[in-house]
Amino acid sequence: MKNIVFLKLIIFLLVLIPLIHSCGPFKPKKVDARNIPTKGTDRVKKNIEEGRGFKLFDSKNFGGGGKFDFASSNELWRASLDAIDFMPLVSANYSGGIIITDWYSEQNSNNESVKISIRFLTNEIRAGALDIKVFKKVCPIPNQCVTTETGDELIRELKKNILRKAAIYEKENQLKRGKKFHKDAQSDIFAKDERVKN
Repeated sequence: MKNIVFLKLIIFLLVLIPLIHSCGPFKPKKVDARNIPTKGTDRVKKNIEEGRGFKLFDSKNFGGGGKFDFASSNELWRASLDAIDFMPLVSANYSGGIIITDWYSEQNSNNESVKISIRFLTNEIRAGALDIKVFKKVCPIPNQCVTTETGDELIRELKKNILRKAAIYEKENQLKRGKKFHKDAQSDIFAKDERVKN
């Protein structure tokens, strides 16, 4: 029994000593306060640029396929969802850049249904940013359906509608950002004036 306890103690020390030794004595880094930005957002930006910080959900840290902004701020994504909002969705994967609808049919058309897939090739608002496919399923007899890829005219109309809405959303966001920038700039000027007065 004593031998087992003694053996465990020796193993524990053999593991602990290299760990303690590798840490070494703590030496704080000398920093010049003049080189540190005063605003928190500027400090965060500087740290990330120097590789001392991280971005949540950044592809460098999480092996993702690319950098994506939050879905509601992406005008093309929002416009696409708005254009097909009457159809039930099977999948809407923002990071994968694809939206797939379920089969949809009008009330007066029981034997025909349509399915749409929208793949995002880029976040830029242009015609080449979207790869849209429309599938048509015709079932003259139940459980005997024929599915074909179709809808050149529908694809053109859908793409035009999405791009138009995305352009409107982009303009609205630019106006909001401009107002926010203007408001922030005014508050900075006001704060500087207060400091000068005091």
